[in-house]
Amino acid sequence: MMKLLLVEDDIATSQYIRHGLIELGHACDHSATGVDGLTAALTSKYDAIILDRSLPQLDGISVLQALRAEGRKVPVLILSALGQVDDRIHGLDSGADDYLAKPFSFQELISRLTAIIRRAEGLATTPTIRRVADLELNLLSRTAKRGDRELDLLAKEFQILDYLARHAGQVVTRTMMLEAVWDYGFDTGTNVIDVHISRLRSKIDCPTEPPLLHTIRGAGYRLDTL
Repeated sequence: MMKLLLVEDDIATSQYIRHGLIELGHACDHSATGVDGLTAALTSKYDAIILDRSLPQLDGISVLQALRAEGRKVPVLILSALGQVDDRIHGLDSGADDYLAKPFSFQELISRLTAIIRRAEGLATTPTIRRVADLELNLLSRTAKRGDRELDLLAKEFQILDYLARHAGQVVTRTMMLEAVWDYGFDTGTNVIDVHISRLRSKIDCPTEPPLLHTIRGAGYRLDTL
C-alpha cells in the first residue's frame, strides 16, 4: 500500500484519482490549493505526491520548488494540461520526478507513480523473470510455468497474467485490467475479462495445487497464495 498526497483543485479529476487509488487499497490525502498541499507535504510523510501544475493560491511549480528548497526528496509526479516539451522540461528542471500531461490513463498514472517510487528506493532495475509463489513468468520469451508444468498461454492470457503478477497480493479491478490489456477505457459492461480469467484459471490452478487466481466479489481479481 502506498501513502500518497494528491494536490489537485479540479473536483472531477481529484475524485477520479482518489477513487481509483482507494479502490486499489492505497491511502490518499487530498489538498485543493497549493498552500494546503505544501503544508501537508511538509508536515506528513508520503511515498509520493501527485501535484497539479495549475493551482489556486500557489502554483504547482512553486510548491515543488519550495519542497526541494526544504530538502524534501519525496517523489513528485506533476499533472498538467500543459504538455508541450518546454512545459515538461520546466517541470522536470524544477525538481519533478516525472511529468504526466492531461488527459491521462489511470493505469499510466499508477505505472508512473510506481516507477518514481522504485527509483527513489533504488529499485529501478527491470526484472526479466517475475515470480509469484511457484508461478514463474519469463518476460523475454513470453512463457510461463507453474512448478515444473509449462503453461500454454495465448498472448492475451500472458498479458493478463503478467499484469496480475505485477500487482501480486493486490486487488486488480476490471477497469484497471481493461485499460491495461485492452485499452477499453471504462467499458465495464463487457464480460471479456470474466471469459479470459476463467480460461486462465483453468490453466494456472490444478485441483492438486493451492489456488493462485482469486475472484474478489464486487471488486476484481487477486493473484496470490491466500
